[in-house]
Amino acid sequence: MSLLVPFDGSVLARKALERASTFGDLLEEDVVALTVVPDDEEYARDRGWIGEGEPFDPEAIGSGMQRRVADIAPEATFRVERVSSDEPTATATTNVVREIKRIAAEIGASVVFIGSENAGSVISPQSSVGSPVANDHRYDVYVVRHSESEVGDVEDVDSVRS
Repeated sequence: MSLLVPFDGSVLARKALERASTFGDLLEEDVVALTVVPDDEEYARDRGWIGEGEPFDPEAIGSGMQRRVADIAPEATFRVERVSSDEPTATATTNVVREIKRIAAEIGASVVFIGSENAGSVISPQSSVGSPVANDHRYDVYVVRHSESEVGDVEDVDSVRS
């Protein structure tokens, strides 16, 4: 079994990778970080993978993601998969979701760690992979919704106040 982390380099994806790495150490499970790169320049720009005026280079995107993963979780296995938009009705996001689910099944993922502000929400943006990946019942899902712990004032829930 493995722990899968769809990784797009976002703050929440980085936090999901950190959490998966911690869980992997504790559970003695392999961590696989997966970046899916569709053949869609706009998708890459929307995620900040390339800036205005930069050429769309899927190989460079994959290399950059691999470096980020190695900085966060050097023990993780990194995979980059490319998907094409052959289907005229499918969006780049739909293709990314399909690929994440395919890889999860291929590696026998026991848990998929998703960094998403909206995974599991009743309404989710069509550009998010979080909710569709979280809806698959073949694996458990750990959703990271916040990049930093939001502890604030913690009360002792075991004590009784008069």
